[in-house]
Amino acid sequence: MKRSRYWQQFTGKNDRNIGINAKVSGRVVHLAGLIHELSASELARLIAEKKLSSREATRAYLDRIAQIDPTLRAFNETYETEALDAADAIDRKVSRGNALGPLAGVPMALKDNLCSIQGRTTCSSRMLQNFRSPYDATVVSRLASAGAVILGKTNLDEFAMGSSTENSAFGPTRNPWKTTCVPGGSSGGSAAAVAARLCAAALGSDTGGSIRQPAALCGIVGLKPTYGLVSRYGLVAFASSLDQIGPMTQDVRDAALLLNVIAGPDPKDSTSWPAAAADYLKDLESRPPHVRIGLPKEFFGDGLSNEVAGAIAAAVEYFKQHGAEIIPVSLPHTRYGIAAYYVIAPAEASSNLARYDGVHYGHRTNNARDLFELYSASRAEGFGPEVQRRIMLGTYALSSGYYDAYYLRAQKVRQLIKEDFDRAFESCDVILSPTTPDVAFDLGAKSGDPLAMYLCDVFTVTCNIAGIPGMSIPCGFSASGLPIGMQFLGPVFSESLMLRLARLYEAGHEWNKRIPRPILETASAA
Repeated sequence: MKRSRYWQQFTGKNDRNIGINAKVSGRVVHLAGLIHELSASELARLIAEKKLSSREATRAYLDRIAQIDPTLRAFNETYETEALDAADAIDRKVSRGNALGPLAGVPMALKDNLCSIQGRTTCSSRMLQNFRSPYDATVVSRLASAGAVILGKTNLDEFAMGSSTENSAFGPTRNPWKTTCVPGGSSGGSAAAVAARLCAAALGSDTGGSIRQPAALCGIVGLKPTYGLVSRYGLVAFASSLDQIGPMTQDVRDAALLLNVIAGPDPKDSTSWPAAAADYLKDLESRPPHVRIGLPKEFFGDGLSNEVAGAIAAAVEYFKQHGAEIIPVSLPHTRYGIAAYYVIAPAEASSNLARYDGVHYGHRTNNARDLFELYSASRAEGFGPEVQRRIMLGTYALSSGYYDAYYLRAQKVRQLIKEDFDRAFESCDVILSPTTPDVAFDLGAKSGDPLAMYLCDVFTVTCNIAGIPGMSIPCGFSASGLPIGMQFLGPVFSESLMLRLARLYEAGHEWNKRIPRPILETASAA
C-alpha cells in the first residue's frame, strides 16, 4: 500500500491505527496516523459512513495540539472534556442512524472574538481575560446545529487589531512553516491551527484582510464573504461596517461546506442580508463558463516581491490555458485605501470600545481614587498599545473640528473605491491579485513601525471598504519554503463563482496538500 510522503516523514504519538481502508481524495489509504491529513469534508463523510468515529478524530487532534501548540501558541484555550463529550454524542447519533448535520463530528476551532457559552471569550485582551459569554454567536449556534465539535478558541491580535498576531495579551502565535515568522493577523491563531493540522477547519473574522492575509502567509484557504451574508451577531465588534466572519480551511471544498453552514439571514443582526444564501457546494466541481479575469495594475507595482509576482503570473497562465480571458483593469483610488481604512476603522473602534470602562464591561483597576481614575486606569491596564493607538486615532478623527477633515473625507473616498470596483466588474467577472506584497516576515520585524505593519494589508483593505467578497488560496511557495497567497475579489454575492474558480486552480495544483515540515519535526521529537 502506498503511503503519502507525509506519512514517510512523520510517525508521532497521535498516530491512531483505526484499522480501516478508505478512499480519500481518489486514493485508498489505511487510516493510521493520517487523521490530521483529512479535510473536513473527508472526515464528515468517513464519520457518517461509520469508518471513523468522531471520538477518534477528536482525540487525534487534541493529542496533536498537546504536542505542537506549546511551540505555535495557536490556541488560547482548548475544551478537551467538552469536545470528547460532543464527539461521543455524534457517534451515538451515527450508531442509531439518526440524521446528521453536514459537519457532524468534525473537530473545529473558533477565533477568540466569537462569543460562546463554552469557555471564555477574551479577544486576546487583558480587558476580557475572564469574560464568559452568556450566549452563543449565531455562527457558533449554526456550527453546533451542523454537528461540529469545537476544540477551542484561537489566538488573535487584541480585539482583531493587527496584521501579525503579535499584539495578543497572551503572546504571539508563530507561523507553522517557519516558527521565527509571524502567521499574519489578526486571525493568525486560526490560520496557524489549520495549517499545522491542529483542527480540520476554523472560523476567523476579517475587517481589513484578517482572514485572507494570515491564510496567505500560512498556506490555507480563507474566505471573507460579502458584507451581510454571514451574521455578525456575537462577534465582538472592532469596526462594525467592515467586520465579517468567514471560513479558514485546508481546501476550497471545505470553505464552500462551511459557508453553506454559516451563511444566511439572521433576525438578530440588522445588517444581515434577508435573502437565503446559495448552495456553494452545487456545481463546485464543474468548470465555470467563459470567465473574464481582471488584473488591476495598481496591485502589481512597487513593493510587490518578485517571488509573489512570479507565482501570480504562473496562476494567470494556468487560467489562460483553461479558457479564461485576462483583462487589464484599473482601481485608481486603491492608493487611498490604507489611509481611508485607518481613519474609518479606528473611528468605529473608538466608539465600539468605549463601553469597556471598568464599570459596564471588562477589567476594573484596583488603583483608583475617583471615577475618572477608575475609567482611565481600567482602560490603560486592560488595553494593549495597538488598541490604545487606534482608539486615540479614532477619537481624534471624530472630534470637533476634525470630523469633516478626516472621517467624512474618508467616507467619501470609500464611495470612490466602491465605484472603482463597480466599473471594473462591468468588464470582468472577478479580479485576481496577490493577497500580500510578500511572504511571512520575522517576528518583531515590523512591530516597532506601525505604518510598515499597516501596509501589509494594502491589497486586502479595499475589499472590506467596498463590502465585496474576497478569497485567498495558496498559489506557491518562496525559495525559503514560505507560502504565497492569491486573492480573488468579486461583485457582491459572487462567492459561488469565486469558489468554482478557486477549485479549478486547486484541482491542477496540490499546494494545499503540503504540511509544514517544522511542525512535523516538532511533533516527531515530542
